[in-house]
Amino acid sequence: MTTEQQIDERLIPILEKVSDPEIPVLSIMDMGVVRSAVIIDHVVHVEITPTYSGCPAMDVIGDDIKSALKEAGYESHIELVLHPAWTTDWITPRGRKALEDYGIAAPLEPEADKDVLLRGKRKVKCTHCGSTNTRLVSQFGSTACKAQFQCDDCQEPFDYFKCLK
Repeated sequence: MTTEQQIDERLIPILEKVSDPEIPVLSIMDMGVVRSAVIIDHVVHVEITPTYSGCPAMDVIGDDIKSALKEAGYESHIELVLHPAWTTDWITPRGRKALEDYGIAAPLEPEADKDVLLRGKRKVKCTHCGSTNTRLVSQFGSTACKAQFQCDDCQEPFDYFKCLK
């Protein structure tokens, strides 16, 4: 969690069950999109920040949060918060591991990210064999926040989650 998050501890187990619709192995908590979740006058107020403005998954995430909270006996109000902007730093260590296990390379630090996306450096680790003998195939993968890579050792393609700061 970042220092700006305010999450009522009672709500964490509920919110951890809500998956990111584009990467279902990640919870919205692991993605860091939940900025706050507090109970005020018996209503859960949840603030969420999209991974990028215009992210099409936010409506689904909001609906999924409402459903999960309703199932747990809570009424809810969801608010989209754009500032501060989401950053890949908000992905938890557990979320980074889940990305890798799912076949998506976790984001590198900003300078390394630029090296691989703009300068052709081989720093992204293959999610299949672990080699860094990988190359950029396309700046855009299955979603705008990912790039397509291929490993020159095992020949397998995989996505890389771009660094956003």
